[in-house]
Amino acid sequence: MLIDEEPTSYTASPPPVFLVSGGAGSSGQQLVNTVLAQFTGPEIPVVVTPHVRSAEEIQQAVIRAASAGGVIVHTLVNADLRHLLTELAQDRGVAAIDLMGDLLDCLAVVLGQKPAGKPGLYRQRREAYFERVAAIEFTVSHDDGIRIDDLPKADIVLVGVSRSGKTPLSMYLSVMGWKVANVPFILSLTPPPELSQVDSRRVVGLIVEPGQLISHRRWRQQSLGIPKNSSYTDAEDIYEEAEAARRFFRRQGFGLVNTTDKPIETSAEEVIDLVTRRLRMPAADA
Repeated sequence: MLIDEEPTSYTASPPPVFLVSGGAGSSGQQLVNTVLAQFTGPEIPVVVTPHVRSAEEIQQAVIRAASAGGVIVHTLVNADLRHLLTELAQDRGVAAIDLMGDLLDCLAVVLGQKPAGKPGLYRQRREAYFERVAAIEFTVSHDDGIRIDDLPKADIVLVGVSRSGKTPLSMYLSVMGWKVANVPFILSLTPPPELSQVDSRRVVGLIVEPGQLISHRRWRQQSLGIPKNSSYTDAEDIYEEAEAARRFFRRQGFGLVNTTDKPIETSAEEVIDLVTRRLRMPAADA
């Protein structure tokens, strides 16, 4: 049964474009925004109504558009809901633009089969791709201790001294679908307390032999113009820093991966193997 209540009116000027979708509405929203970019003047708001599944939701969408004097753009793959929206929009004098109907009908003839009419199938079929994109976005936004409060949300947390390979290894793992955060170990600073909130089985301490650290840091020192008398490249300080990192990792119960002279693919495999193996163990015994 359709409802009759009028929703809150929109007062936007110019009136909005109402995007109605059976899925998340991202594809339709991208297309609408691309088209709107061709028009000058005040920015036209786009109001997205996602995951529409019922006649009541269709009616509410039409009422909102009619109240605001707006336009409806819809990407409904369900034929019944699509036809209902078209009829209700005509009754209320609302312009409704169907981005799916004609294409579905045409392809049904060309392919000789009836479309499934189920929203969300595209995302289901490409779930692995979307998960990988989400992992990359998470990793980029959690590099080098950024957004430290989010550490418990990571699949893997890498900790290491400067030039131990945290960032490139994090990015490589993210392309494989892992959400990775990395945190720098700095001898002069207390490690962030947020690390203690993470399941230690998911935390990996990166170990690099001091000799390689010295080589990497001297190259970086030259390229970035870091003063030559800095402790950043002092051999004694680097040895102390590397040993302090080892002690901290062991004290916290973190897994260890030595990245010295290893290609990134090998280090990534070792990290994944270590974390997955430790996750099969009880947390208290990891």
